Amino acid sequence: MKKIIIYILVVFTFNRCSVIKNYTLNAFTSSKYKSVDFSEENIPSSPDYSNENSWAVLPSNYPNALKEIIGNQKENNNAAIFFIYPTLLLNPDDDSWNSDIYKNEIREDVINKSVKYQASAWAKAGDLYVPYYRQAHIRIFTPPFDKKGIRAWELAYSDLKNSFEYFLKYYRNNRPIIIASHSQGTIHAKRLLQEFFDGTELQKDLVAAYLIGAQIKTTDFKYLKPLESNIKTGGYVSWNTYKKNKYPKKYDEWFKGGVVINPITWDLSKESNILDHEGLLYIDNNKYSKSVKVYLTDGLLWTSVPKVPNRLFLRFIKNYHYADINLFWFDIQKNAVERINSWVKINR
Repeated sequence: MKKIIIYILVVFTFNRCSVIKNYTLNAFTSSKYKSVDFSEENIPSSPDYSNENSWAVLPSNYPNALKEIIGNQKENNNAAIFFIYPTLLLNPDDDSWNSDIYKNEIREDVINKSVKYQASAWAKAGDLYVPYYRQAHIRIFTPPFDKKGIRAWELAYSDLKNSFEYFLKYYRNNRPIIIASHSQGTIHAKRLLQEFFDGTELQKDLVAAYLIGAQIKTTDFKYLKPLESNIKTGGYVSWNTYKKNKYPKKYDEWFKGGVVINPITWDLSKESNILDHEGLLYIDNNKYSKSVKVYLTDGLLWTSVPKVPNRLFLRFIKNYHYADINLFWFDIQKNAVERINSWVKINR
C-alpha cells in the first residue's frame, strides 16, 4: 500500500505535464478493463477536416494553453508541422473503443495535456497542425483486446490518413514537413510515413520525423533512415525513455532492437554530458536545464532522475514514457529549428 500511495503522488505531481490522467486508485492497481464487442453502431461521429472544429491546432487558431508555453510569436512559418498526440483514452471503466472528438472532456485533454506540453516543443520551427482523431482506447495494447479491437485501430488511423491528406492539399503550401508524434500517435505516424514518404517524391520534403514513445526498427522502412546528427534531414529519430539500469517487463517484445537516438547530442553517443542538456519543461511551466543525463542501450534511452523540485518522488518511477518529450522539450525545440534551417540551406 505504501508503494501505491507513493506512485499516486508521483502521478499527481506529473499529471499536468504528462499524458497520464489522474483516475481512481483502481486505474493504477488493476489491469482489468470494461469492454464490449466492437460495433459499427457505436462508432463516434467522424471528424470533418474541412471544418476547423476538427483540428485541435491550426496556425489561425492556437489555443490559449499553447500560447501559455510558446507565447504569441513564432520564429517562422517556413515549415508545416503535423503532430499526432498519444493515447488519452485511459479510463479502465470506459468501455468505448474510440474517443469521441466532439466531447469537451476529450478535447480539453488533447489541448491541456498533449498540445500544451508536447506539441508545443515543435511550434517554434513553423506552423503547427494537430488534428483531432478517434484514437483507440488504451486497452488496445493489451491481450485479448489487441485482437478484438483491430477495427478500432483502423478507425483511428483512417482519421489520421484523412486529416493528413487534407493537410497536404490545403495547408502545406509546398513547405517542408516535420512529422512529430508520441506513443499511439507514433505507431500511426509510422504508417503515414510508410504510405506517403518512404521512397516517394514527398520524401525529399521531409525535414524529420520525430517518432517518440514507440518501438521503431530500421526494417520498418525501405528508404527512410535514422538521422544520426543534429542537422541531418529526410529521415527520423526515435527513443523510449526509462530510468537508468531498469528494464520494462515487456522489454523483449516492445523495445529491444528499436532505434534510439540520443535527444541531447542527436547522434548515437552512448552517454550525454549533463551540461549539454538544453532543458526539460516542468509542471510549473519553467525550464530546468542541465537536469538529466542519458545513456543509450538496446532499444531504450536510459535517463538519470531529473533535477527538478520534488525530485525525491521521481526516484520511485522507472518508466518515463509519460515524459518522453517533456524531459527534452528544449532540446527538441532547438533541434527542430536547426533541422529546418539545414533543410532550407540544402534545398533553396
